[in-house]
Amino acid sequence: SLNLIIPTNQPTMDSEIAFDYSPLLKIYKSGRIERLMGETAVPPSLTPENGVISKDVVYSPDDNLSVRVYLPEKAADTDEKLPLLVYFHGGGFIIETAFSPTYHNFLTAAVSASDCIAVSVDYRRAPEHPLPISFDDSWTSLKWVFTHIAGSGPESWLNKHADFGKVFLAGDSAGANIAHHMAMRAAKEKLSPELSDSGIFGIILVHPYFWSKAPVDDKETTDAAVRPNNKDGVDDPWLNVVQSDSVDISGLGCGKVLVLVAEKDALVRQGWGYKAKLEKNGWKGKVELVESEGEDHVFHLTRPDCENALEAMKKFAGFIKGEM
Repeated sequence: SLNLIIPTNQPTMDSEIAFDYSPLLKIYKSGRIERLMGETAVPPSLTPENGVISKDVVYSPDDNLSVRVYLPEKAADTDEKLPLLVYFHGGGFIIETAFSPTYHNFLTAAVSASDCIAVSVDYRRAPEHPLPISFDDSWTSLKWVFTHIAGSGPESWLNKHADFGKVFLAGDSAGANIAHHMAMRAAKEKLSPELSDSGIFGIILVHPYFWSKAPVDDKETTDAAVRPNNKDGVDDPWLNVVQSDSVDISGLGCGKVLVLVAEKDALVRQGWGYKAKLEKNGWKGKVELVESEGEDHVFHLTRPDCENALEAMKKFAGFIKGEM
């Protein structure tokens, strides 16, 4: 016969899982969040990596939020002004940070290829901090960046090297969504009293996370992964940018847009739809879209040395260098 041992102690609330979103995260009944990926951090380095040095700077003391600033080492002892890239990391608004090896390696490579100075933004994440908190933090970071426009801000590298006539916003997945919304907001609200326009020269959206319940077209069949906890789900106006008739993107506050998409990504049609909507809606700038054949969502982050990732990086860097 089989003897079953029944434990007398019931599991605590802290070990009972309310929602299991593996392999990304688990939410326990106690409210505790266990992130299963993207939590490793690497330090910045004043020893060049790929010819690039980096440091962390607090931009929001109240919420203890920092950015990581990247600079080509060869520019450090010069007064050279460089294009300024502000980057928002991906991870569905819920995982990853600006300090993970994935994003540290990507930004080091991007800065090296683009010959720019970059600010990689860390923001608070859902579900503990539901949308639009990540957007509010990102806006706070952007306003902090623009305190350096006259060369008298708190961070010396930005004072010395940032060319505020060439500011680019970029991000992948949820970060691309944030970059879009920041460019929209910059057109409506002044980032600095010194500005006569939005202050944003161009944006790069890498595999952008836009979504809705209805498919974009007959080619879009699959469902996108994680949804932050908000009442409208994927039809929330923060997410449903492309298909919602009530979301007008004609006022996008920049003159150039590069959209990078991947053929096998569930979000690929949204990227194409975003380009089409910009072109139809009376936006006056220039948009280019590049599709990586045979690739899936953010493949370039996991396989940065593959041919398609190197090609995508060439496009990314070329856009910042003015080759579009």
